[in-house]
Amino acid sequence: MAAKDKGFYSKKTLNLNGKIIDLNTPAIMGILNLTPDSFYDGGRLAREDQILGQSENFLNAGVDILDIGGYSTRPGAKDISPEEEWQRLVPALGIISKNLPEIPVSVDTFRADIARQSMEYGASMINDVSGGTLDSKMYDTISELQVPYVLMHMKGTPRTMQSGTQYDDVIREVLTELEKKLSNLTNRGVNDVILDVGFGFAKTVDQNYELLRRLDAFKIFDIPLLVGISRKSMIWKLLDITPEETLNGTTALHMVALIKGASILRVHDVKEAKQVVDLNNSLTK
Repeated sequence: MAAKDKGFYSKKTLNLNGKIIDLNTPAIMGILNLTPDSFYDGGRLAREDQILGQSENFLNAGVDILDIGGYSTRPGAKDISPEEEWQRLVPALGIISKNLPEIPVSVDTFRADIARQSMEYGASMINDVSGGTLDSKMYDTISELQVPYVLMHMKGTPRTMQSGTQYDDVIREVLTELEKKLSNLTNRGVNDVILDVGFGFAKTVDQNYELLRRLDAFKIFDIPLLVGISRKSMIWKLLDITPEETLNGTTALHMVALIKGASILRVHDVKEAKQVVDLNNSLTK
């Protein structure tokens, strides 16, 4: 797979509404779940003071990007309307824009209209778990907006994805699917794309670990890799513990991800993830 011969590009920085993030040092993306039913922290950010407090905590701990989401993508999560998703997002976008304008905001959505509205409220990046498969307007919208876009691999929908874990070769098939979509985006003039192999999305526990073991295979595209493994079931199912007990396992796997080439860690625990980045930086000087 000669990715560089197909118009892909080397990208070591992100332009987030004029703030340049240098990804030669891996970045920390802090998760702000605005849903009542997320697998780990659902319902914890129901009030405006909670949203602001958590955002401030993340900023003080060294976060580079806030990733806010109003649609739960845990396996089996129920569908909600675009109106309900937007109603969850608006307060957080307003609070962060008013009180913490220095923090770039990514919006976790697969809906093009939500992506467009979010930009009008100060967001600077879109994190699409569906990789464009759940809204045919998404690629054109990202091309028009010219904002950084996280292209993730998933099959099906959050409700059905765990019935789609059949692969002959999970590495090859995820690589091929991401390459096809990346070509589509590049041909539309989208300049800032970040890849996410989709840990936990239409993957078994074993497949997740195979992807992590061979994450460096995805460096062929020479663009940033985002890793989202924080407190996921690939950790707590393997160790027979609860999501609340997975910080140690998450930290261990974050170091593996950095060694394998991750440029962005999407995390629930910013302070601990920042420590991993700092330790990794000392090892790679």
